[in-house]
Amino acid sequence: MYPKSPIACVGAVVFKKDRILMVKRINEPSKGMWSIPGGAIELGETVYEAARREVLEECSIEIEIERALDAADNIVRDEKGRIRYHYTIIDLLAKYISGEIRAQSDAEECGWFEPEEIVSMDITPTLRVMLEKQGIIKSISKSEV
Repeated sequence: MYPKSPIACVGAVVFKKDRILMVKRINEPSKGMWSIPGGAIELGETVYEAARREVLEECSIEIEIERALDAADNIVRDEKGRIRYHYTIIDLLAKYISGEIRAQSDAEECGWFEPEEIVSMDITPTLRVMLEKQGIIKSISKSEV
């Protein structure tokens, strides 16, 4: 099934001290890659409410949203050039409040990682661009690969 319009989504860059919460995606798009927790905003839900709900559903923890970080689009086309997925994503900065992380829902795994570890992880391209733009991780030059 192909979408008729973009889907509004949120992502949460959750910090616990100097570590960032990451989830390994269980579903497409980007199945098997690491990303931040997040997902579609439900009807009647605010961006902040959606981020808190998604983190709780995927990782079983409570967070506090600090501010908006970035907005981006993730557009995936099939082999014929048709749009298979189009997500408009609002990324938020958040801090850990309580709970023990446990992968649930759309997350195969979840964990706390240092920014230096995230640089070499198999993360989604959209996330890499945002984290580099925000100065959360450093970019890798081709000579370092």
